[in-house]
Amino acid sequence: MGRREKELDPGAGPVQAFAHELRQLRSTAGNPPYRELARQAGFSAPTLSEAAAGRRLPSLQVVLAYATACGSEPAAWERRWRSAQEDAARETVDEQDTAASPYRGLRRYETSDQALFFGRESLVEELRTLTAAHRFVALVGASGSGKSSILRAGLIPALRDPEAPGPAPAVIRICTPGSDPDSTLIPLSAPADADGDTLLIIDQFEELFTLQDDRSLQDKIIDRLLTACTTDRLRILIAVRADFFGHCAGHTGLARVINQTHLLTSAMTRAQLRAAVTRPAAGVGLVVERALTDRILADVAAEPGSLPLMSHALLEVWRRRSGKTLTLAAYEAIDGVHGAIAHTAEAVFANLSETEADLARTMLLRLISPSHDGADTRRPVPRSEFIADEPRTAVLERLIAARLLSVDADTVELAHEALITAWPRLHQWVTSERDRLHEHRRLTEAADTWETLERDSGALYRGVLLAVAREYFLPDDQPVDELNHSEKEFLLASALAHETEMREATRTARRVRLLSFLLIVLTTSALAVWLTWFLNREHP
Repeated sequence: MGRREKELDPGAGPVQAFAHELRQLRSTAGNPPYRELARQAGFSAPTLSEAAAGRRLPSLQVVLAYATACGSEPAAWERRWRSAQEDAARETVDEQDTAASPYRGLRRYETSDQALFFGRESLVEELRTLTAAHRFVALVGASGSGKSSILRAGLIPALRDPEAPGPAPAVIRICTPGSDPDSTLIPLSAPADADGDTLLIIDQFEELFTLQDDRSLQDKIIDRLLTACTTDRLRILIAVRADFFGHCAGHTGLARVINQTHLLTSAMTRAQLRAAVTRPAAGVGLVVERALTDRILADVAAEPGSLPLMSHALLEVWRRRSGKTLTLAAYEAIDGVHGAIAHTAEAVFANLSETEADLARTMLLRLISPSHDGADTRRPVPRSEFIADEPRTAVLERLIAARLLSVDADTVELAHEALITAWPRLHQWVTSERDRLHEHRRLTEAADTWETLERDSGALYRGVLLAVAREYFLPDDQPVDELNHSEKEFLLASALAHETEMREATRTARRVRLLSFLLIVLTTSALAVWLTWFLNREHP
């Protein structure tokens, strides 16, 4: 018997994941010794063993021979190998990106990116002044106008600048509402025990309205935030998408407070856009062709929500740079600002098998909160909401590695909402399945509530809700694959409870009919006895 192979962690990277898949293939084939595989493959046993060791990506020829010797389809393994090669290359590039790229793509700019953040200096100063003068301020702008980056790479460094005029906050906290805003926002609204003000920055405030529908909870949280900032030690700044500003107006107190204390994130001027394109590159010794700058400005100048598209396109151009120059030719090769995201996403999608592509589709749709009457939004999802089997985990990691998804602690979300509209494939999925997505979001929330209530039968679906859910997700009484474990159990428990109640109702109806029949018989018999007695009495 050969020496036992070292264990592999498929989550350690694309090379290790690919080696793990090769080992699984050999296991499926009955774990033939490598010497036996070598006779069929035409490569030595050590070469085949090294291919599944996870130290480096094997050559395509070795992989195809390995797969054929194990009785698998070579074409499928060629696709897997090319995908692993792309992921490994991207992993290397991503490491370079972190250290060297002057652009952040779809990711927001963080406080550490201050030296790369240009074009918003005047707006940052307006926001700093407004925050110093008022206890509650709102930053309002279209999706893709750069609000999150303004807060992190612009405002926070400006507030921490020792040469900035006026007193600086003693403590700065930044968060998003998330799916449980009560436990997220309220604890952070207590001022820190420090000399000076605490500034609470609530980014993506629209999540308070998109991630749950409980209006009373929304009002309660807003009331508590407004009350908290009336103290002398707390200031609150919210950043909210312009298309959700009307939701803020629906709360009388919030509307009154921010009526005079909101700042609109306007479209950047050509000069500001030029600075955002050229100055980050200049800061790391790169040159942007004038023709490229002019072309980008022409493509995005009239679209305030296109900044993440521009940043992603510049990152892709940087990856294809010619020496120290970012060129128009590279920009055109990725189809410009509006095609870059689709170009990146489709490149990833093309390397997925049919099964993997279907898994990617269900994962991506789970990360979207479809709108009833406005723009669709991204939906942060805890990793625990995804089915944690090996195929899905591998697909999820590939989407993350491609920067289509971002991970924050244990939460996964789309890298930017621009993906929803800028990637035609994803946009078509959302548009064609909007009603189904609404029902899936409702089912997820109901299953979560059921689990929170320790699976109380009173929280199960009944009536119309159950009928609609069964139509979408329980055809032929078998739950569809896109549901996770909790959703499946909730729906099956609801269906079982309904059937139990129906059987009990049928039995009860039968008992009622039987009792009614017996009552009629007894009544008839009693009446007959009485009539006989009465007639005998009248005619003795």
